[in-house]
Amino acid sequence: QVLQKMFGPKSPEDLELLYQKIYDSFIEEIDAVDNGVMCYPSDVEPKYKISTMLGSRVGRLNPSWNDQSLKPDEQFVKAIEMTGLEFESIASGIANSFLPARSIVQESFDARFGVHESGQIMVLKTSCPWKEHLMEIEKAADSTKILYVLFSDDQGAWRIQCVSVSPSSFENRKSLPEPWRGLRDDALSEKTGVEGCIFIHAGGFIGGAKTKESVMKLATMALAS
Repeated sequence: QVLQKMFGPKSPEDLELLYQKIYDSFIEEIDAVDNGVMCYPSDVEPKYKISTMLGSRVGRLNPSWNDQSLKPDEQFVKAIEMTGLEFESIASGIANSFLPARSIVQESFDARFGVHESGQIMVLKTSCPWKEHLMEIEKAADSTKILYVLFSDDQGAWRIQCVSVSPSSFENRKSLPEPWRGLRDDALSEKTGVEGCIFIHAGGFIGGAKTKESVMKLATMALAS
């Protein structure tokens, strides 16, 4: 009821997806921190500390032990406002950006064999949040995995991005060829034999070219490498 009041009528499927995504992205974290549940095994030492999460920001609203000028009740109201804004921001992003992208990803996934006979290259008709949608769609379809996703950027150029092994992972199913990595412009075009290249990231997870035809050539070559 809260979500329908915020975002209007939704189909039962969309409402369930919206609820689950908000739970995964917001509620579960707060619940886990409140109950002392670690997000990694206790014998693993984290490589860096995250101190900007909601719980930390709310905690910093507590009056300091040596500064009694702040009133706890007033700080509690600030904490409620901060948490409410965080919830609204996350929920709005999911409802208004993430959720509408699903049909675009589904349409592109269904058309994958028209892009390349392998079915492992997907072209989006517009740039949108695609990683989680793709993996859920793939799981339901139980088919060959997509390796590269192509889409246009806001400057009219085209990108090729590797699909990672999971939405939050930095490991790719298949990275772009190592000899291309870190090259730009003419040096990259000379190396690949593809006109209009712009860049390949040193990490090998994303690249760009001036045209759709050029990124398609890069994707086909990467697939065969």
